[in-house]
Amino acid sequence: MAKKTPLQPADLHGLSRLAIDATLGITNIVATMHHTIARAPGILGTPPAGSPRGITGLVYGSICGITRLVGGGIDTILAPLIPLLGEQESSLEREGILAALNGVLGDYLAASDNPLTIPMQLRRDGQALELEAQTLSATLPQPSGKILLLVHGLCLHDLNWRQEEHDHGALLATDLGYTPVYLRYNTGLHISTNGHALADMLEALLHCWPAPVEELAIIGHSMGGLVARSASHYGAVANHAWLQRLRKMILLGTPHHGAPLEQLGNWAQGMLGISPYTAPFARLSKVRSAGITDLRYGNLVDEDWAAQDRFAPARDQRRPTPLPNGVQCYTVGATTGSTAGDLQDQLLGDGLVPLPSALGYHSTSRLTLPFPESHQWIGYEMNHMDLLHRRDVYEQMRQWLGS
Repeated sequence: MAKKTPLQPADLHGLSRLAIDATLGITNIVATMHHTIARAPGILGTPPAGSPRGITGLVYGSICGITRLVGGGIDTILAPLIPLLGEQESSLEREGILAALNGVLGDYLAASDNPLTIPMQLRRDGQALELEAQTLSATLPQPSGKILLLVHGLCLHDLNWRQEEHDHGALLATDLGYTPVYLRYNTGLHISTNGHALADMLEALLHCWPAPVEELAIIGHSMGGLVARSASHYGAVANHAWLQRLRKMILLGTPHHGAPLEQLGNWAQGMLGISPYTAPFARLSKVRSAGITDLRYGNLVDEDWAAQDRFAPARDQRRPTPLPNGVQCYTVGATTGSTAGDLQDQLLGDGLVPLPSALGYHSTSRLTLPFPESHQWIGYEMNHMDLLHRRDVYEQMRQWLGS
C-alpha cells in the first residue's frame, strides 16, 4: 500500500481555499460557455458580452454565492486551529507536493495569502537557517569561509539536491571545503521577484556568517540559474557587499533564452482564443504562474515583463542582462542524444531545455552570453534531472571550483 502523505493543518486550510477558488473559476467558465452557445455566434465570431440572465443566471449565481459562503466558513473554522494544533514534522512527499503546487500557482497563492505559499528560506538538511549571528553560529558550529549556495529549479525544493544518494553540495564540502546552504523558494513568482529577495537575503547572510567570508560560489539548476543571475543584477544595482565575495557561478541546464514547453503553452492558449466556443477554455491555459511564463524567453528583470500582458502572444522583448562583472561563470548543457548534432541533440536538448539556450547562444548577438569555450560543458545521454546527481557533472564542477 502506498504511503499516505501527511497533511498539516495549514495544508488543509490552504487546499480548501484553493478548492473554493477552483470551483468559482470552473463555474464562471461553464457559465460563459452557456451564454455563448445561447447567443450562437459564428465559429470565428466575437464572444457575446455579458453573463447569463434569467433562471440560468440565477443558477450560476447561486453556485458562486454558496461556494463563497462555504469557503468563508472553512476559513473561519480552520484559521484558529492552525496555531493551536501546531506544525507537524514535514515529509519529503509533502515538500514535493508543495513545491509543485507553488511552481504552477505560486503567484496566486502569494497574492491571496494562502497558507500553502512557500516563503524564501536558506536551509540545511531541510531546516531553515535563522539569519542572526548567534543562532547561525550555533547551527553551523564549524563553518568555513567558503559559502556554496545551491538554487533549485521550477517545481522543485532544496531536498531535491539529494538524488540517488548523491548531493553535489555535500561532496563539495568534503572535497573543497565549502559550507553548503540550500535555497528554498516559491518558483511560481516572477524570476525577478525572487531575484530581488535573494539579493537581499544574501546580503543578510554575509553580515551574520559566523566566519570571515573569503568567497561565495553559486550553483543554480534550471530556473535556479536565472534566479541567481537576477539576484546578481539586483545586488549590483544595490551595491551589495555579497557580490564582492561572489567568485564563481555554475549554471546547470539553465534556460537562458527560454524553454519550448512554455512557448508551446502560449501558442496553444492563442489557438483556443480563436473561436468564441473555445475561448472560455483559454482561461484554463492561463493557470500558469508568473514563474512559468517568465520561462518563455528567460525573463530576468522587472522590465522584461512589467509593461505587457504575460499571457499575450509577443516577441522576445528582453533587454540584455549581462553575466555578473568580475565573476567566473560556467554553464552546463545536457542532451538526450548520444553524439553532437544527432536529431535528439538538435531538437530535444535535455528534454526540457534546448542545448543552445543552456549554453547561452542566441540568434541575436546582443543577447548571446559570452561563456568562454573552457567554461562550457555538455553532458550526453543525459536528461534535465540527471544534472542533479550525475557523477560526471559533479567532477566537472569540482574541477571548475577547485581551479
